[in-house]
Amino acid sequence: MPITSYSPSLRLSEPTKARHEFKSYRLKGDYVQPWIDDKRLKKTRFGNMIVYGMMFIAFCLSGYLTYDGAKSAKAGDFCLVMEDNFDRNGIDETHWTHEVQMAGFGTGAFDWTTTDKKNSFTDGEGLHIVPTLTTEATDISETQLFDSYTLNLTKSGGDGTCTSDDYRQCSVRSNTTTGAIVPPVRSARLSTKGKKSIRYGRVEVVAKMPRGDWLWPAIWMMPEESKYGPWPASGEIDIAELRGNSYQYPLGRDAMTSTIHWGPTTKTDAYWSTYGLKFLRRTDFSKDFHTFGLQWSEDYLFTYLDNRMKQVFYMKFDDKRTMWEKGGFSGTTENNSVIENPWKSTGRTNTPFDEKFYLILNVAIGAQNGWFFDGKNNKPWVDNGPTAARDFIKAKDQWLPTWGEGNDRGMTIKSVKMWQEGRC
Repeated sequence: MPITSYSPSLRLSEPTKARHEFKSYRLKGDYVQPWIDDKRLKKTRFGNMIVYGMMFIAFCLSGYLTYDGAKSAKAGDFCLVMEDNFDRNGIDETHWTHEVQMAGFGTGAFDWTTTDKKNSFTDGEGLHIVPTLTTEATDISETQLFDSYTLNLTKSGGDGTCTSDDYRQCSVRSNTTTGAIVPPVRSARLSTKGKKSIRYGRVEVVAKMPRGDWLWPAIWMMPEESKYGPWPASGEIDIAELRGNSYQYPLGRDAMTSTIHWGPTTKTDAYWSTYGLKFLRRTDFSKDFHTFGLQWSEDYLFTYLDNRMKQVFYMKFDDKRTMWEKGGFSGTTENNSVIENPWKSTGRTNTPFDEKFYLILNVAIGAQNGWFFDGKNNKPWVDNGPTAARDFIKAKDQWLPTWGEGNDRGMTIKSVKMWQEGRC
């Protein structure tokens, strides 16, 4: 190409004289500097030294605490007892069992858990647990939801799918007078109970969470046997629980909670003293996959997000104080009787977290146990109200549009791994 007067090659090859010659205004020679002897300057310097010194100490201390926490979480020996990457061949029945019930498993949730492949299935992305409206997925009409319909999942007189021995969790008849309705939403709950469990070890679940108001996804663990008594005396480990509501909701889908439940009775559950929170910045848990982890030993238990350095909750089992002593339960009365220590026979300070626990994956809808706060963000029902489920479904035009499209309204699990502490 011929060079023209506007060519870059020409401009670079023909330097021109600068239009303005640089001239320094820096003082030359000796001159008076009265500010050097000003006492105020010395005070400022001294103050700055304190600030920078404290910043340095804080930096060193945070580094030490991080290192010490990682060091205390000994790698040790772990034996892989379960790995599931959820291929297209379906849900592996050697690992998982569907728990089929209604009545919310004690939380007052509004869903009915099923074995329906619309609610739990696998594909190239992983395992999906997806809620569906009862009226969309069954022949039950909206009128029947509210009146004159009997849903019976019992083994005696029903379809036999219910996994509970309590008939109240297996059957219902809708009635406009009493306020009883057929569960308006169907979902799924899968567990490794009786198939895969660990007593001390690690768990990692890679999952993406659902998007939608009043959705409650959870990755958690329960004891294989209620050795120390009914819940929460035998313990519960919540690795990750979330809400599908937006970040504008208090603790929405940008926040995850890890909790352990323990106490001699339901009313004395001391979960309020053993939980942790983790927030995401400028995003939420429905956007990408994250690793939700647990490491558990006789000496400690902690949960983490993505890697062990990002701990969500940490619990050290004291060498001297038992969980009974930590909870301050001694002398506590209930129904005019002094509560007895259900853990005293073991002699271990980590009881009840010293037995085998199995894993649960589920997406619940709504609750009446305080998980969703009354009076916040147009919550359409009141906990323990006589028509809570009815109020919830009647407001579906308000919350259903917030649910993600297709599988985005559910939890997607890419993989699950469980390790038992010790060598294989």
